[in-house]
Amino acid sequence: MLNPVLSRAALLLFWAGASMAQTNIDLGGMQVDTSAAIEVTADSLAVDQDTGSAVFRGNVIIGQGDLRLSAGTVEVIYVTESNEIARLMADGGVTFVTATEAAEAQSAQYDIETGLLTLTGDVLLTQGPSAISAETMIINVTDGTASMTGRVRTVLQQGEN
Repeated sequence: MLNPVLSRAALLLFWAGASMAQTNIDLGGMQVDTSAAIEVTADSLAVDQDTGSAVFRGNVIIGQGDLRLSAGTVEVIYVTESNEIARLMADGGVTFVTATEAAEAQSAQYDIETGLLTLTGDVLLTQGPSAISAETMIINVTDGTASMTGRVRTVLQQGEN
């Protein structure tokens, strides 16, 4: 039987990605069909009940509806007493993609308690021909705010004149 931690981990990864699109930075309204099946593929999976972690390694791809998350490694840390997920960490080149938007970073961490999704290392957000980049982006998924630091650069394409 599949460990319930694993299925919740996949769901929360997508919730984190979808919440990113609901910040004040408009990524075109990334939508996630939460009723769609979640599919996780990876080269390996290790679960350690004693330490409260599950690690997907190697070409990790998580999909739900039109949303895809890919990373080299995705680690889920949960509180062993309550079996609740505490933190999600993706590393090794992280990409959130829909049909029209994309967010890339070297790593991403989502802290459930604080509601902060932190993308670090060559962060790039694109929507069509518009893009914004920085070294770090912190998204508060609770209040829908975001900040970018570390040599922020943006290209905003204007409509036809």
